Amino acid sequence: MSEFSREFSLLLRACYPLIYIPSYEEERVEKAIAAVAQELGNRQVYIWDFVDGYQDNPNNANFARRNPLQALEFVEKVKGGGVFILRDFHRFLEDISISRKLRNLSRQLKSQPKNIVVIAPEINIPTELQEAFTVVEFALPTPEEIKAEIVRLTAAIGQSLNEQFLAELVRSAQGLSMERIRRVLTKAIAQNGEIQPEDVELILEEKKQSIRQTQILDYYHTKEQISDIGGLDNLKEWLLRRGGAFSEAARAYGLPYPRGLLLVGIQGTGKSLTAKAIAHHWHLPLLRLDVGRLFGGLVGESESRTRQMIQIAEALSPCVLWIDEIDKGFAGMDGKGDSGTAARVFGTFITWLAEKQSPVFVVATANNVENLPPEILRKGRFDEIFFVGLPTQAEREAIFTVHLNRLRPHSIHNYDIKRLAYETPEFSGAEIEQTIIEAMHIAFSQNRDFTTEDILTAASEIVPLARTARQQIESLQRWAAEGKVRLASRRTS
Repeated sequence: MSEFSREFSLLLRACYPLIYIPSYEEERVEKAIAAVAQELGNRQVYIWDFVDGYQDNPNNANFARRNPLQALEFVEKVKGGGVFILRDFHRFLEDISISRKLRNLSRQLKSQPKNIVVIAPEINIPTELQEAFTVVEFALPTPEEIKAEIVRLTAAIGQSLNEQFLAELVRSAQGLSMERIRRVLTKAIAQNGEIQPEDVELILEEKKQSIRQTQILDYYHTKEQISDIGGLDNLKEWLLRRGGAFSEAARAYGLPYPRGLLLVGIQGTGKSLTAKAIAHHWHLPLLRLDVGRLFGGLVGESESRTRQMIQIAEALSPCVLWIDEIDKGFAGMDGKGDSGTAARVFGTFITWLAEKQSPVFVVATANNVENLPPEILRKGRFDEIFFVGLPTQAEREAIFTVHLNRLRPHSIHNYDIKRLAYETPEFSGAEIEQTIIEAMHIAFSQNRDFTTEDILTAASEIVPLARTARQQIESLQRWAAEGKVRLASRRTS
């Protein structure tokens, strides 16, 4: 029995009158509810929607069609136990007659084997009904459910999949609704008459589309490697040591899943590049969260989006969840002007960080530690907090080498990398890259290849952030020097 079925069964037996299930998977939810009701034995399932009314029984056919109040009155009339599923009923909850009737029913049904279940794509419960409703999460399909569905579909066309290919299909489909999984697999079957290894790309494309539609997370295809990061040797060593931490061998050894990293430091020093490189090196999908997208205008919408983000990340696990500039997302979080929404969203997120058991590796980046709520810096939220400062001269050499090796692999020996590193003090990795790009523009306009001198000319025209934001950077460096965090670089001079 699934976690949902266990919880839902308990709520029915405890006579919880009003239950709210936020899910896009209407058909799958109804099937799970019917299974629980059948197991209990004293609950018949009645289903209502606005267009067709009740449809479960010939005697009730089309009853209360286009009449949500009458749909609730029907609950009172039914003799015996029942589970009354109301599709899309969240749209009517603001109506005073509906709201009042639900509160009346909430009192009446406490002693009766009757339960009203609202299924809706998102949580939208008016303030006056929040105490009456119990919200139950309905998770995306588990790997076991996905595997069973793939086996059912392939058996229907007489195809047998080997275990390795089946495991790859299951892994690629994690995070999709069952309807989307069926749709993309039937598309593959219609195309080729069977499911082929290249169809994994079809599933991944469907996954990107699905995540994009949430407008909360972005799915990244990563190519960046650990070797693309210049310097940051302490951080890279820490990451490489944990390369096999998501394997079954690590579980058998007794290792817990790595929780995540908080990277604090100066803009342009490689924090975002590190997040991408981690996902690529560990062969894990990368999800990017913009914290600002969690906040919606409707009551309860922000909390709903936060839960949805967590559900998607856990369904896609093992994965890397990259939270860029978390300091801006939760800056100045005092609850003023938003009825405490930011505090509730942050509370949900921070609790999940501390308690999560799923293999979701969170990489959060921040530029300004003063804007971070102190709770996020507490031990237990992340495995480690690293400070990413301005690169040392040796690290600048490594950064120049990475970029020039990518752009001019056959003529890199023509560039005086030691001189370039020496002449660019206080330059960040991003500023070094911009310097090389500017040098290429200079040389391209003169129809020749760029040289060391072009790079130095470009560098002389760039004012690094270390000079324009010196006070903020010095404050960050003082905080790091207090020993509260680990240094990503081996040397700080």
